[in-house]
Amino acid sequence: MIIARIIPDYEEIITLNDLTNQIKESRSIHECGAIFTFEGIVRGKDEAKTTDKLALTTPDTAKTENELKNILVQVQEKHGVKDIAVVHYLGQFKPGDPLFLVAVSGGHRHETRDALEEIIERVKYELDFKKEEEGSAGSKIIMSGG
Repeated sequence: MIIARIIPDYEEIITLNDLTNQIKESRSIHECGAIFTFEGIVRGKDEAKTTDKLALTTPDTAKTENELKNILVQVQEKHGVKDIAVVHYLGQFKPGDPLFLVAVSGGHRHETRDALEEIIERVKYELDFKKEEEGSAGSKIIMSGG
């Protein structure tokens, strides 16, 4: 099972617990010995600056969601994990808000953890996101990979 969702403006709220529960209901759960999860949130303070709000966009939500699914299929095949569920939110956020949720199940911890780490890095660097941060240092735009 692969779930790949890009959700604008919290039109639907899915939690990390929801993703984990979906994986636990999968037919392949009896083959699993590990579920690893990740929740990426808006950081409010980084070194000498603070972030008061963040806007996250992508020029083509459907295309980005399709590219996300392709990444997940590749990771699943490479690492041999069973199920992957990912939600990435778009819109306006404040510190502490969730942006990026990942749950991965696999037979053993090593391949499951490796799959999770690869998903996190590839989503950050390969998908076409633009972040606009506002805070103590003024406004800053960060393109994919930042």
